[in-house]
Amino acid sequence: MDRIEKNKVRDLLGKGWLTHDGMWFYHTCRELGVEKANALNKAAIRSLAPIEVARTRSILAMDTQELDTFDGLRVFLMEALELILPDSVFERFHLDSPSRGFLRWEWEDGECFAYKGMKRIGMIDGYRCGVMYRIECWLESLGIAYEINPRIEECIMHETGSCSGDIRVTRPGEGRDPG
Repeated sequence: MDRIEKNKVRDLLGKGWLTHDGMWFYHTCRELGVEKANALNKAAIRSLAPIEVARTRSILAMDTQELDTFDGLRVFLMEALELILPDSVFERFHLDSPSRGFLRWEWEDGECFAYKGMKRIGMIDGYRCGVMYRIECWLESLGIAYEINPRIEECIMHETGSCSGDIRVTRPGEGRDPG
């Protein structure tokens, strides 16, 4: 392990997670149909989000007060995504803040890993986006009040050829469980 670069290990683990996720979705679709696979995928994402956020906050050493500000939330999201996503995926996803209280996301055209994976396995028709749903679940588990535009259900890259939008943070930390 000492001779392997940390980024290569992180990339390998991230790609393994993405491949497992895609293969799980593929086999669930084949066994139960795309609607059931979408519902189970979203249920898994929702139940994973609080655990994933807590672990990520811990490794990034971010406390609750930092996430009570827009700037702290923005830094957390950017660092969390950089930590979790393989470099080959992270470099194609852009998250910035064009103005205070707004986050803008954008996938390079055709480069969302879920879009590419679902297309590759022949499951893009009927796929409901789990990627942005995951970020929404992170925000909810952090108690962040937000609005997302466009509201994503299907894969908008498949529907429109691109995937981008805005998240308006209305009140950082609102609704967070004080415990």
